[in-house]
Amino acid sequence: MNFKRLLLIIFSLIVVSCGNGSSSDLGPSDIQIELPQNYPTHPFVWDVVTPESVGMNSEYLDSALDYAFKDGSYTQAVVVIKDGKLIAERYRGITDNEANNLASELSESSTFYKNLYGQRDQNSFISSWSTAKSFTSFLIGIAIESGSIGSIDDFASEYISEWSSDERSTITVKNLLDMRSGLVPICYNSNIQDLGECLNETDSSSGGNIVFADDQMSKCINRNLAPDGYYPWYENNSSMFTRGVFQYSNCDTMVLGEILFRSTGLDLQTFAEYNLFSKIGIDAFWWRDYTNSGQSNGNYLAYCCLDSTARDFAKFGHMLLLGGVWEESNQKYSSYVELIKNLESYGLQFWTICARPQSNCEESIISTIGFDGQYITIDFDRNIIVVRASLYAPIQNLSQDRKMKLNPDNLSQSNWIATVPNAIGASLRNESPNISTLYSLILNAIN
Repeated sequence: MNFKRLLLIIFSLIVVSCGNGSSSDLGPSDIQIELPQNYPTHPFVWDVVTPESVGMNSEYLDSALDYAFKDGSYTQAVVVIKDGKLIAERYRGITDNEANNLASELSESSTFYKNLYGQRDQNSFISSWSTAKSFTSFLIGIAIESGSIGSIDDFASEYISEWSSDERSTITVKNLLDMRSGLVPICYNSNIQDLGECLNETDSSSGGNIVFADDQMSKCINRNLAPDGYYPWYENNSSMFTRGVFQYSNCDTMVLGEILFRSTGLDLQTFAEYNLFSKIGIDAFWWRDYTNSGQSNGNYLAYCCLDSTARDFAKFGHMLLLGGVWEESNQKYSSYVELIKNLESYGLQFWTICARPQSNCEESIISTIGFDGQYITIDFDRNIIVVRASLYAPIQNLSQDRKMKLNPDNLSQSNWIATVPNAIGASLRNESPNISTLYSLILNAIN
């Protein structure tokens, strides 16, 4: 596939391409962990009910989904949960028009795209992109509750020893969670074919396009603090960067994944499987970088790249809505969820978005956001969860392992997360539904 030029453009914009994971040699080799023979299970299966049974209008909901699935939206899935019940869902593969549009810009035929993004249903995987950041955040909350991490106010250097003897020693776990570490943003530099300080605002504002690096951890850990000053990666030199200001960073999340690894002795997938996925009854699989070392034959990409179904992503949102509960008598994580619930701006790896498309944003809700339009919206006041995801197919030319390898010069020897349209290199106009508009239409369905 002749996507080289476009991929370089796209992945410089990727909202999720961040995270430099590597470091089994840096992990806690002295920690001995004995996993139980069987993971705890959760019997939770969505009850499917009519919208009317929970006070909503079917016709209005259908109109909202029509908007989400309009031709040119590249939407694969939308799921709506109200009061813990599944009241609406819709799935589809690529339309003829969408396939033709891709074929007109890229090198493959429309038939190729129809085969790659054909029929989709409730069992089809979607990919998270940066929605995975919110999962990583909640896993930090679990590690705090278990005592593996003291609190979000701990110095990260208590776990990242490389930071313990220099000015990075005062960076807190919360600084990383809130994207306010003050560390230099890292991007892929095609001239040196390696990661380095971002050269412009476009690359840095998307978190840093580090997805081209095989080892996506080492450089994230080895970053230095940026002295106060003007930088091309911070508002194009128009404003002064000072430590503590918000700077979206995939590397910050990648380091959080390493903190989990070093504090618990478990890689991200294993820790999540035992402590979260199995307990809320979901199947979810994280991608790794392509290093042979790291946490587990590679470093898990804490900032992105978690594959699951739309129904299962909705379970994560609903669990948060309930206060981090998966058993009626257990509210262990309610204090962490309260912090998420009361956010007024980006924090703890979650976004606040307008519930309605108003310029003054009189009411907001909590949401995950991922590249190419991946969302889990959480409306704590109305008990509503909405999942929206774009068309997705994993490109696994090297193996069936979820290990990221992007070689623009030879895509036949690459593995990557191929959501549509942007992650496959298309620069054509994306008619992806505005999430505030979609959510406003869903709210209109409340009787």
